[in-house]
Amino acid sequence: MADAQDSARTILVAGGGIAGLSAAVEAAEAGFSVVLVEREPFLGGRVARMNKYFPKLCPPQCGLEINFRRIRNNPLIQVMTMSEVEKIEGEAGNFTVAIRVRPRFVNEKCTACGKCSEAAQTSIPNLFNSGLSSVKAAYLPHEFAYPMRYVIAPEVIGTPEAKAIEAACAYGAVETDMAAKSVEVKAGAIIWATGWTPFDISAISYYGAGKYRNVVSNAVMERLASANGPFKGVISRPSDGKQVKKIAFVQCAGSRDENNLPYCSSVCCLASLKQATYLLDQEPEAEVSIFYIDVRALGRHEGFFDKVRQDKRVTLVKGKPGEITEDPQTGMVTVQVENQETGKILKDQYDLVVLAAGMVPSTAGQKIPAPAVAYDEYGFVLSNGQTQGIIGAGCNRRPADVSSTVQDATAAVLKAIQACRR
Repeated sequence: MADAQDSARTILVAGGGIAGLSAAVEAAEAGFSVVLVEREPFLGGRVARMNKYFPKLCPPQCGLEINFRRIRNNPLIQVMTMSEVEKIEGEAGNFTVAIRVRPRFVNEKCTACGKCSEAAQTSIPNLFNSGLSSVKAAYLPHEFAYPMRYVIAPEVIGTPEAKAIEAACAYGAVETDMAAKSVEVKAGAIIWATGWTPFDISAISYYGAGKYRNVVSNAVMERLASANGPFKGVISRPSDGKQVKKIAFVQCAGSRDENNLPYCSSVCCLASLKQATYLLDQEPEAEVSIFYIDVRALGRHEGFFDKVRQDKRVTLVKGKPGEITEDPQTGMVTVQVENQETGKILKDQYDLVVLAAGMVPSTAGQKIPAPAVAYDEYGFVLSNGQTQGIIGAGCNRRPADVSSTVQDATAAVLKAIQACRR
């Protein structure tokens, strides 16, 4: 940990998603010590859960691995996973940060050999796959996890199973007596990059989200399409594993709606267009319907929109569905909508319906534990708070794609360096 005399040369980054990773490596390569705090057992955040991302439509491992290598090669970066900031006191140039660290029950000796998992009997929901699959109680978060280290689920701690898991490790890496602890870090500036969560689509009762298994969010669709997802990249229905051929995307699912999420997240239209190509690329007989209010694909992405809509297998309908139902026997999902261009009522069945859920900043539900930080009415961090030296970055400042988030993280580092020099 940074001691008192070098706290002004230390930047704490809260959040290990793409914004936090970018901020950490940029700050360290500028010569500052960095403490990177992430609540999950791995770095990468929501980008790690994607199948592909803009602008190159490449797998997330491409960009993430570059950042992981930069972290491994830079001794100025200290990574703390399964950790959360509990309290911030002080001022720019001299913050004291209390961090709560949850036990992983596996130490740095882990070689990721998997023997502990072989000894485990209990299965738990795989949160990396949005609960669509299960993992053993001794598990690797995912195949490309950083750090590449197993986790023991607390559900089995104190049981004979835990003893068997510990005995299976030949390297002394499993420590079932690990306990939660609190640590204190001194820092000159804090970059808050805790990202976003998808809008809770279960709030849209008339769409059946949370009730119908084959009505999913756009975040879940990324896992359905991913090679390391529950169906190994073959897009299939959660209800029965049947391969999807006919799919509907519903735009602004809860967004631009005063009863739910009043604002536009700006990236959802492109996300649905991208996800449509997932099915088009793997299924020659695919049928894709996109129901929209208006499509927002600005700038260089207009060409991508043109490419997708010119595919004869794609139908775009200007209209917001009024009702979605699912047949309990067949699992087929029926969408009813008024086509605003023709005035006709359309009703059709689909294997899967994807709701384009908007981006909600993490700070809407969990505020930064420091006084006088300013937020807008939706929970996004503002830059005019009274606490100098605490800088929001990425999607807790505004909805953004990966490229824009990385740029925003770089800007946050420049502000943090200035705060350290106060």
